[in-house]
Amino acid sequence: MSSVPAPEGASPAYDAAEKGTLDVHLGPTEITVMGLKDERKVDATLILSKEVVAPSKPAAVKTPAKKKVSKWILWTLWFNTYRKLFTFVFTINMVGIGLAASGHFPYAVHWTGAMALGNLNFAILMRNELFGRFLYLFVNTFFAKWTFLWWRLGCTSVLQHLGGIHSGCALSGVSWLILKVVNNFRHHSVNHDSILIVGTITNIVVIISALSAFPWVRNTHHNIFERHHRFVGWLGLILTWVFTILGDSYNPETRTWNLSGQHILRQQDFWFAMGMTTFIIIPWLCVREVPVDIELPSPKVAIVRFKRGMQQGLLGRISRTSIMEYHAFGIISEGTHAKYHYMICGVQGGDFTRSLVNDPPRTLWTRELKFAGVSNTSTLYKRGVRICTGTGIGAALSTCLQSPHWYLIWIGSDQEKTFGPTISGLIHRHIGPERLLLWDSKLRGGRPDTMKILKEAYYSWEAEVVFITSNYIGNSEIMQGCKEAGIPAFGTLWDFVGVTLYKSLFLLA
Repeated sequence: MSSVPAPEGASPAYDAAEKGTLDVHLGPTEITVMGLKDERKVDATLILSKEVVAPSKPAAVKTPAKKKVSKWILWTLWFNTYRKLFTFVFTINMVGIGLAASGHFPYAVHWTGAMALGNLNFAILMRNELFGRFLYLFVNTFFAKWTFLWWRLGCTSVLQHLGGIHSGCALSGVSWLILKVVNNFRHHSVNHDSILIVGTITNIVVIISALSAFPWVRNTHHNIFERHHRFVGWLGLILTWVFTILGDSYNPETRTWNLSGQHILRQQDFWFAMGMTTFIIIPWLCVREVPVDIELPSPKVAIVRFKRGMQQGLLGRISRTSIMEYHAFGIISEGTHAKYHYMICGVQGGDFTRSLVNDPPRTLWTRELKFAGVSNTSTLYKRGVRICTGTGIGAALSTCLQSPHWYLIWIGSDQEKTFGPTISGLIHRHIGPERLLLWDSKLRGGRPDTMKILKEAYYSWEAEVVFITSNYIGNSEIMQGCKEAGIPAFGTLWDFVGVTLYKSLFLLA
C-alpha cells in the first residue's frame, strides 16, 4: 500500500461496476441490513431495508468532503513495513559492499560470488509459494488469538510485506554481482577470458531481469514484465550456473583448471545456485491444465469455477497457456470440504480478462500450489471486519464464509445483477444479517461515507483489525481514515510510482 498521490493513469477510486455505469436492469432486489451487536441508534442512511423497490430516481447520497490528511499519517503509511524491510536489507548490503570495495571486509572480497548468489537465493525464496505457505501456517498455528494484539498485528504486517526482503535482496544481489565482475576485470591478467566474458553477459542479463520488475513496467506493461523477468531471468539462472562453475574451477594463482566435482561441491556459491534453481522449479512442477466453468452474469465480470474446495485467504494464478501471462485472483470457497472454488475476474480492459468474457475457455492453466494472501492471517484474530469494493469481494469473501467472527462490508453497484446468483447465494447462505452490510451505490445514488459505516461496524462488532480490498484511491482513503482513527488496518499493496528512480528503487519487487 502506498499513500502517495495516485500517478497518472492509476485506477479510479471506483470502477464501472461500483459507480453504477453498467447497463443492467434494476428491479426489485433483496438487500441485507447491517446488524449491530448492541442496540445503539444507527444513522438511517446506513441501513437498507430488506425489500427495496428501486425508485425512478434514486435519492442522492452526498459524498462527504475529503478531509485533509496530516503529512505524518501520509509518511507513516508510505514508509510501511515493506519499505522498512527493504531499507534495512539494502542498507546492510551497501555497507558490506562499501567495506569489501575498500578492502576492509576480507571474507566478502574472497567470497563475492557467494554474497551475490546468497542475496539472489533469499530473494527468490521470499517469492516461493511453498515457503510462503509454510510461514503463514507456522504463524497461524502458534500465535492465533492468545498472543498480544501488537504481536499478531506485527506478524501480519511482516508476512504481507515479505516483498520488501525480496526486492532488497534482489537489488543487493545485483550490486554484489557487479562488484564481482568489476573485481575480475581489475585482476584480468590472472583471470581467464571466458570468466570475464560470461561474467559480463550474466551481469547484463540479471540487470535486465531486475529492471523489468520495476513497478512502472510491471503495472503498465504486464506482458513485457513477464517475458523479461521470467524468460530473461531463466537465462540469467543458466548463465549464473556457467559463471559459478567456471569461477569455482579456475585457480587464478596457478592459472589452471580444477574440474574435480568434489572441489566444486565444497564451494558456497554452488549451493546457493542450487537453492535458487530448486526454489524456481518447485512452483512450475505444480502447473496443471484444469477444466473450468465460466459464468457471465454481466459484460464486466466473469466468475470462474474450479473443482475442489480451498481454505480461506489464498490466491491463485491462472493462464490460457502453460508458461505465459499468469494473472492472480482471490479464491472464494466455502471451505476445504466444498465441491468448488471460484475466482471473480473483473474486465478492466486487459486482454486476458476481456477474453474470458468474449471467448470463455473450457480449460485454464493454473498452479495447484496456491499462495497465501494477507487474509490468511485472519485466524490470528478473535474478530475482524473485511471491507471491499467491487471485484474486491473475490479476495474478501472466503474469510467471512469460513469464519463467523468476521464482519463483511461490500460496496458495489447492483451486486446481485452484476456478480450473479452464485456469489449472491454464497453470501446469503453463509453470512447472517448481523455481520453483513451490502451498500448498493447505484440504488443509493452514490457511495457511502465509508469511514462512518466502517467505524460503526468496527466498534459494534468489537473487532481487533480491519482488512481492506479496494483499488488504489479507495484503499488509500480507507487506510488514511483508519490510521487517523487508531484502527489497525491492512490494505491492498499498491506500488504505483512516479518516474523518479528513487521511488522505483524503493518499490522494486
